[in-house]
Amino acid sequence: MLVKHWMSENVVTIDEDASIMKASKLMKQHGFQHLPVLKKDSLTGIVSDRDLKEAHPSQATTLDIHELYYLLDKLKVAKVMSENLRTTRADETVGKVAALMLKHKISALPVIDQKGELEGIITKGDVFRAMVSVSGIQQAPLQLCFEIEDRPGAIREVTDVIRAHGGRMVSIISTYEYAPAGFRHLYIRPRDVQDEKALITELKTKFKLIYQTHDEVE
Repeated sequence: MLVKHWMSENVVTIDEDASIMKASKLMKQHGFQHLPVLKKDSLTGIVSDRDLKEAHPSQATTLDIHELYYLLDKLKVAKVMSENLRTTRADETVGKVAALMLKHKISALPVIDQKGELEGIITKGDVFRAMVSVSGIQQAPLQLCFEIEDRPGAIREVTDVIRAHGGRMVSIISTYEYAPAGFRHLYIRPRDVQDEKALITELKTKFKLIYQTHDEVE
């Protein structure tokens, strides 16, 4: 999955000399939590709703409302934005973006082209949408989890049994996380199974089926 298929291209930006009041209004108006920050059309940072909240005086302030609004109107985005900017490109993978977000504890990445110019933004919400899509949960609520040997052909042995029951694989994911040495965990979402009970019975006799579950998203 590439970033270009999941990013937002119609990006709302803000100039670094704009006030944080203006940034806050833009976020509320468009329902965004992040705004890329520009200086003369060049990307210089990103500001989040969290940055803006942290810039507001505490509720214990003795300032009256007029003084408060005056200060917020004078405080520039450049003073509160994140300058240690991490970016991505449209032809990079969503998996890489997710890993970067997790590692650096960030929730949005501006997308730049080869010239370094802004062409989009991808957020953790976009990453969640991509992960839900690749999981297959919306097309196949049944999920089967196996512990299989880490050897060539092991996955096909499982899928051949599912196909013999009329099943089609919507999603196949495997991981070594939490699996013992020499094994891996296999997650399959099949659809169009003719007799689910008969399939589960056969799978249990031939493989280590850790669990089966139906995920109904309401």
